[in-house]
Amino acid sequence: MKRSGYCGQIREDSIGKELTVFGWVHSRRDHGGVIFIDLRDREGILQVVFQPENKEIFAVAEHIRSEYVLSVKGLLRQRPQGTINPNMPTGKVELVVNELEVLNQAPGLPFEISDYVETSEELRLKYRYLDLRRPSFQKNFITRHKILQEVRSFLNNEGFLEIETPFLTKSTPEGARDFLVPARLHHGAFYALPQSPQIFKQILMVAGFDKYYQIARCFRDEDLRADRQLEFTQVDLEMSFVEENDVTDVIERMLARVFKETLNIEILTPFEKMTYGEAMLKYGSDKPDTRFEMFIQDFSSELKNCGFSVFSNVIAKGGIVRGLCIPKGASFSRSEIDALTKFVGEYGAKGLAWMKITAGGAESNIVKYFKDDEIKIIISKLSAKDGDLVVFLADEEKIVAQGLGALRLKTGRELGLIDKNKFNFLWVVDFPMFEWDKEEHRWQALHHPFTSPKDGSLLNAENASSIKAKAYDVVLNGVELGGGSIRIHKSDAQKQVFDLLNITQESAKEKFGFLLDALSYGAPPHGGVALGFDRLCALLMGEESIREVIAFPKTQKASDPMSNAPSQVSEKQLKELGVRIVIKQANK
Repeated sequence: MKRSGYCGQIREDSIGKELTVFGWVHSRRDHGGVIFIDLRDREGILQVVFQPENKEIFAVAEHIRSEYVLSVKGLLRQRPQGTINPNMPTGKVELVVNELEVLNQAPGLPFEISDYVETSEELRLKYRYLDLRRPSFQKNFITRHKILQEVRSFLNNEGFLEIETPFLTKSTPEGARDFLVPARLHHGAFYALPQSPQIFKQILMVAGFDKYYQIARCFRDEDLRADRQLEFTQVDLEMSFVEENDVTDVIERMLARVFKETLNIEILTPFEKMTYGEAMLKYGSDKPDTRFEMFIQDFSSELKNCGFSVFSNVIAKGGIVRGLCIPKGASFSRSEIDALTKFVGEYGAKGLAWMKITAGGAESNIVKYFKDDEIKIIISKLSAKDGDLVVFLADEEKIVAQGLGALRLKTGRELGLIDKNKFNFLWVVDFPMFEWDKEEHRWQALHHPFTSPKDGSLLNAENASSIKAKAYDVVLNGVELGGGSIRIHKSDAQKQVFDLLNITQESAKEKFGFLLDALSYGAPPHGGVALGFDRLCALLMGEESIREVIAFPKTQKASDPMSNAPSQVSEKQLKELGVRIVIKQANK
């Protein structure tokens, strides 16, 4: 039998026609001698009816169970009055079966194929082929496909060329840990799987392909979480003869098209631009969620001489004091405030100072250490009202920003301040080019060592902390969708950066030699960006984890319960590779 169409796409315009459909048995119901089966395929569900008059087919239908694979042929009719299901796209019609073939059977299921059944993630991933049959998952991957096609279509129309770059490449120990692949033909040597196509896409610019893109598979050996996997997908692009605004304009128009074509939502462009400094001050994050206000304020200058020694001593030692107003937080119990203190402790904070704002002013055991005008400044800067809770952190800037930023998001979610129907885009710009590594006592590149400094910046250790980079991150609802930069394209400027990072000429040659050689042969000015495609899909579909939009993800323990990867290999394979396994002894 030849399929007439997908189950979920059949509508009233086919009433009276004889149709053939294939699918899986989603559910089976026996109503007074008439058997109803919801037949499911990737596009949805169609109700098919088995009547007792057709004895042979009816007898087979009596033994059909969930997830049997069927081919059915019959006459499409309108459902009888009172049986229409307005919640189903096919809810006005049903197929009366006159031919049936059971294509395959299924045993008892480890879990029900339903969007409403809670199942452990371990079990879901072990039987991923069943999990992916869920209607919501089918919809997710159809939508992911549509997003990908829109991205490709847009970039093709903009004159970009899709060019693949190698999976087996050279290890460059910067950033996350590499996945290493032993080279059979070169014992003792290893390939690395790419963390991104960064070096190769810059070489493509040197080669004259002035607009490149790739739907790139990337690999990072790092701890997993909701928005991180060992292997993931990027929309990777690079352009020559451009400045920052040229790159951001392409991304804005591409995202606007994706949202319009997949969700029918108009995205306003150009996106807001916010400096890194403003983002860290007001939101405590370089990926701020701007769907609600609740801004952080700095009180270091106003409270440097206050009577509360915890604050004044921190400020005197070069630290800072910042505060956050939690709406209606004065109703929090002492145990709830203690829980907030414990929460910010996870970010390195040594304590959380607080004041409850009442009609009579501020109340807490620290209020007595502040002058009236200092209290007024606190209330005014935070726009605190009667019934609010004001909290403070005093420490080094990074700890204060991260602690209050995380607390802002936590309380914003719990108090229902975030409008989940909003899509707030922005660019974070003017990142510091370098950050100080306390453990190694040297400067590190905040993005990567090929990022260009802002025009006119002098590259030396004395002013390293004040140098801004031509770098930009695109943020959606507090999630970093991607980032990029204008690259260094001149060898002398690249050498200055390496000198500042204490990367010797020999070390630079060993790690990045082929890129440095390429840059010396007339590299054009160039820049690009990489978008996290899995993150974009998850946000568009309202999913909390990117595992819900990746067909075969790993667990948080970096394993695949379905295929049992990673697994051991034979001694023969190891011998061919010149590799020996050394078992690590546990510390006694």
